Amino acid sequence: MTRSVTTGADAEADAPSTVAEPPRQQPPGQQPPRRVPPSHEPPAPDTTTPNWGLPLAVVVIGMFMSILDTSIVNVAVPTIQKQFSTTTEDIQWISTAYTLCLGVIVPTSAWLGERLGLKRLYLIALGGFCAASALCGMAWDLESMIVFRILQAIPGGVIPVTCLTILYKMVPKEKLGAAMGLYGLGIVVAPGVGPTLGGYLVEYVDWRLIFYINVPVGLLGAIGAIVVLPKFAGAAGRRFDVPGFICIAAGLFSLLLALSEGQDWGWTSYPVLMLIAGSASLLALFVIIELETRQPLLDVRVFTHWPFVNSLLLISIMSIGLFAVLFYVPLFLQEGQGLTAMNTGLTVLPQALVMAVCMPLAGRIYDRIGPRWPAVIGLTLAGSGTLLLTGINADMTRPELIVWMMIRAAGLGLGMMPIMTGGISSLPPSIVGSGSAFNTLTQRVTAALGLAALTALATAQQAEGMINRSELLASAGPELDPRIKAMESQGGQAGLIPLMERLQLDVQAQSYSNVFLVAGICTLAGVLLAFFLRNGKAPSTEDAEPVEIG
Repeated sequence: MTRSVTTGADAEADAPSTVAEPPRQQPPGQQPPRRVPPSHEPPAPDTTTPNWGLPLAVVVIGMFMSILDTSIVNVAVPTIQKQFSTTTEDIQWISTAYTLCLGVIVPTSAWLGERLGLKRLYLIALGGFCAASALCGMAWDLESMIVFRILQAIPGGVIPVTCLTILYKMVPKEKLGAAMGLYGLGIVVAPGVGPTLGGYLVEYVDWRLIFYINVPVGLLGAIGAIVVLPKFAGAAGRRFDVPGFICIAAGLFSLLLALSEGQDWGWTSYPVLMLIAGSASLLALFVIIELETRQPLLDVRVFTHWPFVNSLLLISIMSIGLFAVLFYVPLFLQEGQGLTAMNTGLTVLPQALVMAVCMPLAGRIYDRIGPRWPAVIGLTLAGSGTLLLTGINADMTRPELIVWMMIRAAGLGLGMMPIMTGGISSLPPSIVGSGSAFNTLTQRVTAALGLAALTALATAQQAEGMINRSELLASAGPELDPRIKAMESQGGQAGLIPLMERLQLDVQAQSYSNVFLVAGICTLAGVLLAFFLRNGKAPSTEDAEPVEIG
């Protein structure tokens, strides 16, 4: 007896055939029809809805809030450091603790969504994020702030995975591009808006408001979710994969800790090397466990789908470039050119606005022609804009910098969501939750990995540059520059201070230029991978080809 099922994001569970047919006789030498191996997970029911616009807006609110919190806090770190009277090394644990906890909690998101139901989990996560944000705003010292940030990271890691899974279950496959274009506002635009909003609150109001502002936004999102978000049934009785969770949680914790502290501890130091080796071993063991267990925490078989793997590689490339620009450009503007946090935020704001315009447009383009050409054009623009940033220097004007970043932002806006959408939409509906979790982990880990590698490059470049150029400031010798002699005659050794400060600034600019050169070349190299993405309109449920099983 044979039966046919239709593949697609909104395919329903198979129904038993009511017409009996005799077994088919295969011609000699011909292979029998390929059988689809049974999945350890049941087929996903059809949960799509034609009226997905308003529910999507509610989902975007939660996603935007959780991502915004990551970048907005960075602006307030120097102010918090002064108020708590702590060291630079200690204050960094406000961000490090949050990142480490995210690595632990994200792998559980898919299981929690199935167990509790996506709508219920989303409401719980929003409420928890609001409560933890309020506690962060009330922190009285560094220790309490770190504890509250860990509590905040628990729902903060659940929200992105839950939101992405809801979107793929709620939106018809032929409309995923338009939906992801709006959803992407939270992923890419929020980090660009964060420095501006954070700079204003820190400079003109109070740094605690960067946490308190999450409370009303989260409450409005929760009310909206209760009213308009459809229900998604849970899967009661599914066992929690404890060995798998221990392996991936410990592995990601070790890796992220090594990346966070490698600069201070030394990349070749014993603790860092041990953490990296332990992480690699634990993550390899996680894969083995997940392949052997009947109810895995995350289905690693998502990596057997090349379109999904390809999308992860491209997302990694774009994430590294995104966070490199968001880290080094504001740092140079404040340390090198002496801009305030507010003015720095205003300088990087135009790129966020460009992405806000391009992303919905990219979503509609994806629905019409598929992900290949938006990705190719987007990566080309992003790589070209990043290479333009190699012109960073102490004398550059703000309009020049804004134009360079806008070109790059246009590429990100066009390419990011088609790449992500094409990758996850290639997965069977039953493992979309695992795909969403791996997608979020990839963004977090590669951003941390790329930033750590680029920071190590910048630090080494600055050290070498200072050694080479400081030799020109020798206080004696026949080759001494006449301008240096004049400075010494006017103010002694103190007269060299302005020249030394200028030298440090030039060396810093050169090291950042090299960072953008590496990021730009890597981004342009991604264009080759983009050509392997699907070309053409995504098949709807009615157009999907049947897969014969038996």
